[in-house]
Amino acid sequence: MSAFVGFRLLLQKELREQLRTLRLVVVVAVLAAFGATSPLLAKLLPDIIKVAGTETAGLTITMPTPTTADAVAQLVKNLGQFGLLIAILVAMGSVATEKERGTAGFVLTKPVGRGPFIMAKAAAIGLLLAAGIAAGYALAWIYTAVLFEPLPLPGFAASGTLLWLSLLVTGSVTFLFSVLARSSLVAGGAGFVALIVTGIVAAIPGIGAYAPTGLSTPAIALALGTPAGDLAGPIIVNLALVGLALGAAQVAFRRQEL
Repeated sequence: MSAFVGFRLLLQKELREQLRTLRLVVVVAVLAAFGATSPLLAKLLPDIIKVAGTETAGLTITMPTPTTADAVAQLVKNLGQFGLLIAILVAMGSVATEKERGTAGFVLTKPVGRGPFIMAKAAAIGLLLAAGIAAGYALAWIYTAVLFEPLPLPGFAASGTLLWLSLLVTGSVTFLFSVLARSSLVAGGAGFVALIVTGIVAAIPGIGAYAPTGLSTPAIALALGTPAGDLAGPIIVNLALVGLALGAAQVAFRRQEL
């Protein structure tokens, strides 16, 4: 069996499992909900604060009129934060759980190869995150058009792609830990530590733009149709991080005894 055929069969297996376990439905539903409510929250936040202020000993808080930029910032913030957590959760047990249960060794008794096994799982995670981001951005665009104004679709789609890349880096690093660790909890903990580290790096001037979480600022600019600066460097760096993580995962998995 060729590597491509093995990859295709294993990817189909992973996608069927996502449907069977409702993982696909849950991830898409959660990110779609955050996408839909982000513009709504931006629109209603001044009214919510006004009501809360009038009920607290006469305290009055004045909020500026919400704008399209507020809706987009809320969207990128919500999908970025919760998307990163979801990326860790779906990747942490992808390989470690199968090693714990012994199912990885059973699958590899068939002529599929370890390389296709790893790449099929990684591709399934990437497609799962892409589906969630696409659903969230689609609903966000509709609600933003209704509550504020329509945004340029090409820039909005590019913004979603950039945010997906940010999630993909975190998912790939956690996936590497899932290969290295024998427990999904250990892999998840390592993924959270890596997320904290990238957050710290993102705060460093001159370097932060190249961190996965640093992609949120240009994602906002792209969605609004404004200049996002030079994106070639940050995109190349983050794609390289994904490639390095998946390459290391393949090397480590080939050397393991199952």
